[in-house]
Amino acid sequence: MDKAAISALIDKVASKMQNLGNETGLVEECPISIISMDTWEWAQGVGLYGLYNYYQETGEAGILDFLVEWFERNIRNGLPEKNVNTLCPMLTLSLVAEETGREDLLALCQEWAQWIMEEMPRTEANGLQHIVTGNANSGQLWDDTLFMTVLFLARAGKLFNRKDYTAESVRQFLVHIKYLADRKTGLWYHGWTFEGRHHFAEALWARGNCWYTAGVVDYLDIVDDLDPGVKLYLLDTLRSQVAALERLQHPGGMWHTLLDDPSSYVETSATAGFAYGILKAVRLGYLDPRCLPMGRKAAEAVISQISEDGTVQNVSYGTGMGATLEEYRQIKLCPMTYGQALPILMLTEVMKLS
Repeated sequence: MDKAAISALIDKVASKMQNLGNETGLVEECPISIISMDTWEWAQGVGLYGLYNYYQETGEAGILDFLVEWFERNIRNGLPEKNVNTLCPMLTLSLVAEETGREDLLALCQEWAQWIMEEMPRTEANGLQHIVTGNANSGQLWDDTLFMTVLFLARAGKLFNRKDYTAESVRQFLVHIKYLADRKTGLWYHGWTFEGRHHFAEALWARGNCWYTAGVVDYLDIVDDLDPGVKLYLLDTLRSQVAALERLQHPGGMWHTLLDDPSSYVETSATAGFAYGILKAVRLGYLDPRCLPMGRKAAEAVISQISEDGTVQNVSYGTGMGATLEEYRQIKLCPMTYGQALPILMLTEVMKLS
């Protein structure tokens, strides 16, 4: 595809996301909807981030207007309680606040970042406890947390010149790697609990893994003065993960929702997250160029899942911590905001490599 065709495809996917509703009628399990674009939760946060990244590429004022209006409307309606997932929209808010110079938005970013530092529950080893709406998840670390919360904390550190915020973001990456990265495979477990000290179902869940693949390359953009030794450690972790992904990629280009289980379905949002992280890491010299065909093959597979109206198909609904592997196999498929956003991020990288 040439750049014009890629741009047109991104426009289509982005337009669908801005107007996404629960057309399938799926009964949601989450207390706050993660399907509709109208609510403030992690799924919408990933969606906003995808839109902002595309805005950076194109400079289309209409996208920035949409983002500002989205934030103003949700702030006016009243924000939900602070937790790992509701922090996700703050990453994009920090970018919008900086671009517009809005003091009210900057103050809100400062308030939520300070909450992470001073009030957010911690596990043993000072990990950020994966507290979500309606569930404290006491003593639990989840691989989602780095993307949903820690990227914002790092951004706030840069935005407000708070080295303590940056240092805490580094610690969280290292703590999560320590407890969630599997030494045998190089992949990531979905979660760890200090209450019983185990990895739950020991699920090597695809989308959870992609939060590291996609997140670490953006984290290195944010913290551009990271200690060289820490940077090398984060990249070694990425390379180990990508080596495992190369072995497990489905012949069609996607990855299974349980990465090491060919009986589980292939899933689009995780594949898009992997493709984004791999393509960007190759472009920036973090991964060997030999990884480029794997990333391109994944991108082609994702593109094949985009319908004529811009809906990204075969995306799994939000996935809580499973007690059994069968629970992951049974997660329903449904168009989701993050299912639209991760392909947008991926397509912006495809465009850069075209």
